[in-house]
Amino acid sequence: MLKLMNIRILLLVVVALISPALSRAAETPAPSATAVKRVNIDEYEKLRTGTNIVILDVRSAAEFEKGHIPGAINIDINSSRFAEQTAQLDKSKTYLVNCAVGMRSARACKKLESSGFKSLIDLAPGFDGWKKAGKPVHK
Repeated sequence: MLKLMNIRILLLVVVALISPALSRAAETPAPSATAVKRVNIDEYEKLRTGTNIVILDVRSAAEFEKGHIPGAINIDINSSRFAEQTAQLDKSKTYLVNCAVGMRSARACKKLESSGFKSLIDLAPGFDGWKKAGKPVHK
């Protein structure tokens, strides 16, 4: 009987010691992961006029030269130097990423996210959708 009572007391002491730590862990929010946001043309157009914004076109140089969103910089997602070139970018900025139809930009956003970029916006219909909607194009 004395042994059983000692075990119960020991269990109560352990629970009393662990409870505050468990409570604090439950209250601590998990670190927020980077969320790549895919947006439509109108939202992308509004965002591109903001501050701390970089428009990143990840198509080939040849595609970029035929036409691109005004103010965009070009780093080809399929280039062997993509990681090296994007490593030179300021990770504190918001990047509006586009390609032709949204496939390469989605891939680029995943690579950028894994490299520590925190604010990434992907143009869902791509540059082709932008152009088709009659938005400004720079050649």
